[in-house]
Amino acid sequence: MDAQELKRIIEALLFASDKSLSAAAIKDVLKDRSVEEIDACVEELNKEYGAEGRSFNVRQIAGGYRMMTEPVYSKWISALYKRPPEKLRGPALETLSIIAYKQPIARSQIEAIRGVNVDGVLQTLEERSLIRTRGRLDAPGRPILYGTTNEFLQHFGLKSLEDLPRLKEFQESDLDLIKEQEKARIDKEAVKLKARGIDVGFLEDREGLMHPSEGNVPSEAGQGAPDVGVGSGQSMNEAVRDEEDKEDGTRETA
Repeated sequence: MDAQELKRIIEALLFASDKSLSAAAIKDVLKDRSVEEIDACVEELNKEYGAEGRSFNVRQIAGGYRMMTEPVYSKWISALYKRPPEKLRGPALETLSIIAYKQPIARSQIEAIRGVNVDGVLQTLEERSLIRTRGRLDAPGRPILYGTTNEFLQHFGLKSLEDLPRLKEFQESDLDLIKEQEKARIDKEAVKLKARGIDVGFLEDREGLMHPSEGNVPSEAGQGAPDVGVGSGQSMNEAVRDEEDKEDGTRETA
């Protein structure tokens, strides 16, 4: 086969796959082609897509190649499947961030950082295949250690954990702003609950702010739709900003 045909075969494989394909996996299909040739073909495909202004391209996600739509088209794709893009709520996103940067890490260590129970959040993240057990800590009780998965990398459009954004050093003013934003959001949620006649006893007053209990948080992960939103290239920083705009009016959930 010539270079043009090879490029189209690789394009067809990526189009048909529902997960990332490594160059090695593509090589196993092609048999007589090198990884270097495959990488070069993918680069040529992306040049073609860029020159033609296509709505998709090939990205390196979770150690492989994946054909993905541009994030700007996510709202139309979501409308097609009659549901909004799957996004993580505050507690789940905070817990997942701690695991991503500190892994492998035990539940008690996560709770020491967050200051709240995270049993329900961990269960939800496991149900969504964003985290998994990574052995046990060599300590009394042998607590389970948690780490992220390949699905985590695909969800956030990361090639590897090295692509995680660097942690910035928070100033005291940054922390004050975060607390004020959290207070405003929780107060608004409490008002909605009271208006609907729902008991808000699960909210507790801590350091002047209202914080929902995070135990037994149900999962509302959707199924059957293609990767849109975060999974279509939205960065973790963008995901954090999006969470500030989303309200569910009942309780914090992932």
